[in-house]
Amino acid sequence: MTKTAVILCETQSPGNIGSVARAMANFKVSDLRLVSPCDHLHPEARKFAVGALQLLKSAQIYPDLASAVSDLEVTVATTRRTGELRGDLIESSQLHQQLLRHLFPQTRLGLIFGREDSGLTSDEIALCSHVATVSTSDEQGSLNLAQAVLLFLYELARPTNKEVQTKAFDRPTQGEFNGLFEQMHEVLDRIAFLNPSRPEAAMNKIRRLTLRANPDRNDIALLRGVWSQLASSINDWRGRRKGQN
Repeated sequence: MTKTAVILCETQSPGNIGSVARAMANFKVSDLRLVSPCDHLHPEARKFAVGALQLLKSAQIYPDLASAVSDLEVTVATTRRTGELRGDLIESSQLHQQLLRHLFPQTRLGLIFGREDSGLTSDEIALCSHVATVSTSDEQGSLNLAQAVLLFLYELARPTNKEVQTKAFDRPTQGEFNGLFEQMHEVLDRIAFLNPSRPEAAMNKIRRLTLRANPDRNDIALLRGVWSQLASSINDWRGRRKGQN
């Protein structure tokens, strides 16, 4: 299995955090990251953690998702909602075929899970390199948080005969990707390419295009140099912007 982190965004129930810790311990995954959580050491969390209390105590707390994923190289947002802004979703059973077999065993990977009642926002999903889902019934589609974590960890851990990536590749971290995307956003906003009322419509497509190209760290450094030069060379657009009457 890759070096896996489980990231929970604004979890509302201490018991769910404890249950997730137990699920992680089942698969020997110990990197638990919590974004603006409820009290993760509440007695209810300790109760449901069972034999994973130490894992629960060692959880790292972050103020936002961007900081929680900044050091990871591959990030998989989980959702059951579809839409243009969410891009192509990988079915959980296809994670090995479409993603994992292309990664090194030492790749730092994050699984990101949203709030119990509303999941991840489109902006949070845009911070991640991939999006995955689980096929469930239309009548009762949402999984319990700990169930979802358990299912995805199982998919990562189950035996496979698929070829594993062995060729050296200097993969950028998610923080390095997001730094490039912020730079692009700033320049594209200055030249009025983005619709001020809905900038994510274009930016999410640019993110997906860049990620599909699978650039390495040298490529990211080159692109950042190009966009830095553009930023210092262009004049701000003073005319009418997209979406304006």
